[in-house]
Amino acid sequence: MDFRKHITIEANKRGGKPCIRGMRITVYDILEYLASGMSHSDIIADFPELTEDDIKACIAFAAHRERELTKISA
Repeated sequence: MDFRKHITIEANKRGGKPCIRGMRITVYDILEYLASGMSHSDIIADFPELTEDDIKACIAFAAHRERELTKISA
């Protein structure tokens, strides 16, 4: 999954937090929903502008960021 097609970072939107395709929905928002037990279909029902790939991109982005943090601390 190439998250770069789905995740955007704009300094003037949501304080520069990573968002989905230029929308105001952040990666953090989606990860919080998943962590609280919402399924992908629950999230899409609440936010019909999102796709399954958008949600997968959030997970891929988080994994990538975690890998990068591990490199820095090693």
